[in-house]
Amino acid sequence: MATKIDNLAKEIMDGLKEYADLATDDVKKAVRKAGNSVRKDISESAPKDTGKYAKSWTVKKTKETSNSLEVTVHSKNRYQLAHLLEHGHAKRGGGRVSARPHIAKAEESAIEVFEKEIDKALGGR
Repeated sequence: MATKIDNLAKEIMDGLKEYADLATDDVKKAVRKAGNSVRKDISESAPKDTGKYAKSWTVKKTKETSNSLEVTVHSKNRYQLAHLLEHGHAKRGGGRVSARPHIAKAEESAIEVFEKEIDKALGGR
């Protein structure tokens, strides 16, 4: 394809815009996958008494624009327990309940998943 010198800047900008659109879609997919990974990991490693706490975790799309996506992983109806279980807490009669970390591990794992997905999607171009 031959391009005149007068149209070179326009052709370059069109190519860059096309790449940016494709990259945005790939990044959004990676964000969704990382969010679902966090939810799954937390549900699997959460302390299970009745199982309701582990089942309460969900992924919610918080904000989406044409070139960004933000998701939040949270416990729908047992959010009060998350901090207490993750960090431990004082007992009413004295003493402490030991921490049962399960959220921080899932977050670290999701960061790795996100980075792999980004690298896979954008590294091949």
